[in-house]
Amino acid sequence: MLEDPAIGDILVQADDLQHRIEVLGAEISRDYAGKDLLLIGVLKGAIFFLSDLMRAIEIPCEVDFMAVASYGSATDSSGVVRILKDLDTPIEGRDVLIVEDIVDSGLTLQYLLRSLEARNPATLEVCALLTKPTRRKVELPARYIGFEIPDRFAIGYGLDHAERYRNLPFVAALSE
Repeated sequence: MLEDPAIGDILVQADDLQHRIEVLGAEISRDYAGKDLLLIGVLKGAIFFLSDLMRAIEIPCEVDFMAVASYGSATDSSGVVRILKDLDTPIEGRDVLIVEDIVDSGLTLQYLLRSLEARNPATLEVCALLTKPTRRKVELPARYIGFEIPDRFAIGYGLDHAERYRNLPFVAALSE
């Protein structure tokens, strides 16, 4: 698989991912100590990050999932979002942490935040593994950020191109 010409420059090495996730887990454990924490994983991209992050969190927490589709070109979001899988758990009065693989334009996450805020959680925050600030179209409050990456199409560690490359243990740029 590593010989695949579609796999470009490595943006975040596997050991850097694991180290940063341990740090994020410790921060979240401290910040949510004594609270009723619900992690919401955004499918499919956040699944690897979510599972590693959850193991790094040292306080009781629950997990649920949402799947959303945003419409636009293959590599651009239009901000028009459809919920494909909604939560199984009510979030009213809960401390909710959205776990996202990447914040790009921010349009999909903005929609998700509005949708969840309307359900009256006690708190609603975002933990994103990756962010591309140069692509942002809307300002978003992401409380926890793993890595800032350049404006390249990222694959690996859950991120895909046409459903492939999610299983790479690192984050790489898709070759041009």
